[in-house]
Amino acid sequence: MMLTRHPLNIRVIVPIIMATLVLDLVLIQPNHPAAIAWDALLLFPLELPTIVLMLIAVGQRHVGNYICLALVAVLTLIATLKAADFIMYTSLNRGFNPVSDLPLVSSLHDLLVGTLGSFAANAAVVLAIAIVLCITGLLWWACGVWRRLAVAPPMRILAGIGAVIAIALVIADAGEKMRRWSLPYDAPGTAFTTRIGVERVIMARKTLAELRSFRLAADEDPFADQQGLFDLVDRNVLVVFVESYGRTSIDTPFYADLHLETLSAAQEQLDGLGLSMASTLLQSPTQGGQSWLAHSTFSNGLWIDNQTSYGAALTSGRDTLFHLAAKSGFHTAAVMPQITLDWPEADFMGFDTVLAAADLGYEGLAFNWITMPDQFTFAAMDRLLMPTISEGTRLFGQMALGSSHAPWVPVPEMLDWDALGDGTIFNPVVEASDPPSVVWKDYDRVRDQYKLAIDYALQVVFGYAALHAEDPPLMLIIGDHQAAGFIALDERPHVPMHIVGPKHLVDALSDAQFQTGLIPEATPEVRSMADMRAHILTSLSSQVGQ
Repeated sequence: MMLTRHPLNIRVIVPIIMATLVLDLVLIQPNHPAAIAWDALLLFPLELPTIVLMLIAVGQRHVGNYICLALVAVLTLIATLKAADFIMYTSLNRGFNPVSDLPLVSSLHDLLVGTLGSFAANAAVVLAIAIVLCITGLLWWACGVWRRLAVAPPMRILAGIGAVIAIALVIADAGEKMRRWSLPYDAPGTAFTTRIGVERVIMARKTLAELRSFRLAADEDPFADQQGLFDLVDRNVLVVFVESYGRTSIDTPFYADLHLETLSAAQEQLDGLGLSMASTLLQSPTQGGQSWLAHSTFSNGLWIDNQTSYGAALTSGRDTLFHLAAKSGFHTAAVMPQITLDWPEADFMGFDTVLAAADLGYEGLAFNWITMPDQFTFAAMDRLLMPTISEGTRLFGQMALGSSHAPWVPVPEMLDWDALGDGTIFNPVVEASDPPSVVWKDYDRVRDQYKLAIDYALQVVFGYAALHAEDPPLMLIIGDHQAAGFIALDERPHVPMHIVGPKHLVDALSDAQFQTGLIPEATPEVRSMADMRAHILTSLSSQVGQ
C-alpha cells in the first residue's frame, strides 16, 4: 500500500518498527554457539542504518527494485552461511567453507536419516527450505516498508549522503577484518554481517589457492619410484581407524577414568601374550566428523582438511600407502562397514579388495546409523577376506570401525568370538535400547553413551589383537578424529595412535615420539597425521633413508 505523506501515526510506526526488527535480527544472527547471549540483542549492527538510509534514498524509483532485490539476496545468503557456520562449529568445530563443504550437505542428510529416520530427515530439509523462504519474504517486506516511507526530497538527499558515509564505515570495518583475516567467530555488532561475507570471499580465494599448491605437492612424492618398500615387513598389516577416538580419552577425567583402565588392562594382557606396544598422539585434520579426511591424510601423507583437497588427492595420481604396498607384493583391502552406497573413490585409493556393509554378511539389526558392531566386522574380515589371500601373499588392509560413531546408541557388548554367527545375536541389545531421539534430549546422557561406545571399540580392537597373539599382525590403531567439542569436552584435534605387534616391527616404528605401552604421553605438541606415511615407509623399508 502506498504511504502518503502525513504525520507518523501508529499505522506507520508499527510496520517501521517491525521492519527494522526483522533487519536487525538478521544482521545480528550469530554464527557460533559461543555468540548466543541475551545481551547480543542490544548490540547495534552498523549495516542497519546503512540499509535503512539507502532504502529511504532510493524510495520507489525503478532502480530501487534492483537494489532491494540484490540486498535481500545477499542478506538471505549470508543468513544461510551463518546458519551453516553454526552447524559446523557445533559439529566439526570449524566454520563453513563454501568451496569445499557443499558436498557435506548430502552427508548431513544421510546422517539425519540414520539418526532420525527418513521421514524426520526429509521433514527437516523441508523445514530448512521453508525457513529460508520465510526469511527471504520477510526481508523483502521489510525493505519495502522503508522504501515506501513518504519523506520530502531534501530528506532523501540527506539519507543518500548518510548512506554513503555509512557504507564507507562498513567498508572500513570489513577492510580491517580482511587485514586481520578472521577469528573463529566474532560477536554481533559493528559490521558483523558484512565481515561474515568478506570472510567467505577470502576463505573461498584462500581455499582455491591452497588447492593449487596441494596439486603441486601431490606431484612431488619421493617414494613414487622407490624400490624395496616394506621389505622389513614379514606379516599382515592392519591399519585400524577407531571412530571418534580422541585425546579426551587420555586426559579428560570424565572419559580417562574408564578408558585408561581399559587401555591398562589391555596392555597387561597383550604384554603377557608376548606382544609389543607403543603409542603416541597425532594431530588429525578434522574434528567431529569427516573421517575420510583423516584416512586420506594418513595414507597420502598430505594435509587434507577439506573436501576440495580430498577430491584433488583422489585424482592427483599420488600413491597412497596402499598403492605402494600393492607394488611391494601385498594384497591390499579396505573393510568399510559404514559404506552402504556406491564408493567410486575406492578406485583411486589402491585397494585390491573392498568389503562394504553389504559384503560382510551381517543379518542383525542396525545400531541406528551404525550398520554392525565392530566385533562382527573383525570376525567377518577373518572369515571372508583372509581365506581369499594367496599363499605366500601378505595383507595390507584398512579398517574403518563404526561402533563409536554418533549417535552412540545403542552400545554393543563384547561377546564370545565364536558365538557371533550372522549377527542376530546382537538384536536384543538393539531392541532394548532407547532411540537417539530420546537419548539426545540430554547431553549428559549422550556423553555417557559416547564413553561406553569408545570403551567398547577399544575392547574389540585389543581383544582382536589378543585373539591373534600366536601369529600377530602388525596393527596400526589410530583415532580418526576427536568427537565434537560439546561431547569430547576437549577442543584439541588430537588422536591416539597405538602400534601392536611383534617386537622387531614395533621397535622399528617407535621413534622418540612414541611411548612404550598403550598410554601415550599427554604432550602439548603432537605430530601431524600427514607425517605418518613417510615415517612408516622409512621405518619399514631397509633401503629408504640410508
